[in-house]
Amino acid sequence: MKKLIIFDLDGTLAESKSSLDTEMASLLHDLLGIVKVAIISGGGWPQFEKQILSNIPQDKVLKDLSLLPTCGTQFYQYDGTWKKIYSEDFTKDEKKKIMEALKNALDKVGFNIEKVWGETIEDRGSQITYSALGQQAPIKEKTKWDPDFTKRKKIQKILGTSIPEFSVRLGGTTSVDITKLGIDKAYGIMKLRDTLKIEIEEMIFIGDAIFPGGNDYPAKEAGVTSIKIKGPEESKRVIEAIVACLYSI
Repeated sequence: MKKLIIFDLDGTLAESKSSLDTEMASLLHDLLGIVKVAIISGGGWPQFEKQILSNIPQDKVLKDLSLLPTCGTQFYQYDGTWKKIYSEDFTKDEKKKIMEALKNALDKVGFNIEKVWGETIEDRGSQITYSALGQQAPIKEKTKWDPDFTKRKKIQKILGTSIPEFSVRLGGTTSVDITKLGIDKAYGIMKLRDTLKIEIEEMIFIGDAIFPGGNDYPAKEAGVTSIKIKGPEESKRVIEAIVACLYSI
């Protein structure tokens, strides 16, 4: 029997940088009533508060929800309030090296981006994220910029050579996420296993970037049963199926 359902956030539970809609919030609440749930995403903690916690009912089921921002490099659990279990932050020198490598990579690829919405490079403490069109770009613009990941794979390839001591993954619709080597969603899953005392074979992972180089792929590599979806609407149907199956057991 599956005891833990793990989700990606952007592109899986909600559109990029958007809050859970009413139906998704209700489905997650129903799921939490029968099984433990975890959410691992490239977004930082403020994004989790905005996208998830501001919409999901605040009641006793939260004790069974684990939140892992920045691709699992941080871990929060609820005990009356949300408490940080760990955070694998970069040092000052590591941040400097990553920033320089990222800027050099962007110079080399030379993408002609006419307009951006907000900052394109964000320091999330334990992760540095490049968002090609800016953190506040409209979803319509983001989804058409790099739908097949071709542009970001060019950046990823350059960074893989210039900073091989770090993990470089593709996430969201326009993002490149950089973390410490070996600190990714697989790392977060191992932390979930050890903290919740749930074995890998008792977990399911659901995400939209389960492919080599995608920031959801480490979950599959960790041995978790993985379901690749195309967006939040498909995730809703998967959650309904899981709830129906687990509720009948």
